Amino acid sequence: MADLTRHVAFLRGINVGGNKLIKMDALADVFRSAGFRNVRTYIASGNVLFDTRSSDRKALAKKIERSLEKTFGHDIAVVVFTLDEIASLIKRNPFKQVEGESDVILFVTLLAKSVRKKLPILSTTENLEVVALRDRAAFIVGRRKRTGWFGFPNNFIEKEFGIAATTRNWSSLKKLVAFASREDKK
Repeated sequence: MADLTRHVAFLRGINVGGNKLIKMDALADVFRSAGFRNVRTYIASGNVLFDTRSSDRKALAKKIERSLEKTFGHDIAVVVFTLDEIASLIKRNPFKQVEGESDVILFVTLLAKSVRKKLPILSTTENLEVVALRDRAAFIVGRRKRTGWFGFPNNFIEKEFGIAATTRNWSSLKKLVAFASREDKK
């Protein structure tokens, strides 16, 4: 029998702008009811840590999406990574050259499947630049627009690549891995 592996499910578009509001306790209950173990949520944007023997990310995502639809009535795209994969993305840090610049936000868009594209990929409308693409993740530098706001890359990436995706701030992803490490030591 296979050992349990720590995964992270990233849910797209919950608790954003008053849409698809889901309490984290209820979300964790859905994962437990689906048979996952050691379920923990991290912040309200739809990050769920869980253990399972399955290694089929696509099947896990579909199972979670069906459970969410059944429980909450929302069609929510889910992207699944192992915790080790996320930790590896952070360790490889493709943002080393831009971290600390002012008027910059660093994003990671997590992709449902691998894609290959020639870089850089730019959105002049949203003032975004994809600086790296690896391991089902697009690493994006967002620069302040003329309006003073920052663009958000998720819709741009989904349209550019033609696949489901969900975006997190680089700092949030690093904090998620640190949180998981602390939780695992308990």
